[in-house]
Amino acid sequence: MTKSVAQALLIAGFCLAGAVARAGGQGSYVPCDNGLRCVMVPCPSNSALDLASGKIIKGVSVDIDGLPQQDKALDLADKLYAGKIVVTGTIENRPHTFNGKQYSLPTLVATSIERAAKDSERGHCSAR
Repeated sequence: MTKSVAQALLIAGFCLAGAVARAGGQGSYVPCDNGLRCVMVPCPSNSALDLASGKIIKGVSVDIDGLPQQDKALDLADKLYAGKIVVTGTIENRPHTFNGKQYSLPTLVATSIERAAKDSERGHCSAR
C-alpha cells in the first residue's frame, strides 16, 4: 500500500468517526487505548464507546480541561488509557495540525466523570 493511499484511508476513517458524533448533545463515553500503533500521525490509537448507541468512535482524543478540579485525579491518565471510567461529554471535530497538514479529528470534550466503567464496557480497550 502506498503512503498516499494509506493516508487517504486514515483520513476517510476519521471522517466516518466524525459522522457518529452527536451535534451538541451530552453523552456517556468509555475512552481508552485501543492497541493500534502507527508509524505516522494522525494515529487513531484511542477510541471511545458511546454508551447510548453502542458505537465505537475511533481516533478520538480526550480533552480533560473542562473537568471539575475534584475529577482531575492523579491517576486520571491511567484510568483513561485503560477504559476504567465513564465520562460525560460531547464529541467535537476539532482541527489539529500534523507535519504542516490540517486534519479535523474527533475530540471527546469531557465535562465530568460519571462512574467506574463495567468490564463489559471495556471490550474495545487493549489494556483491560
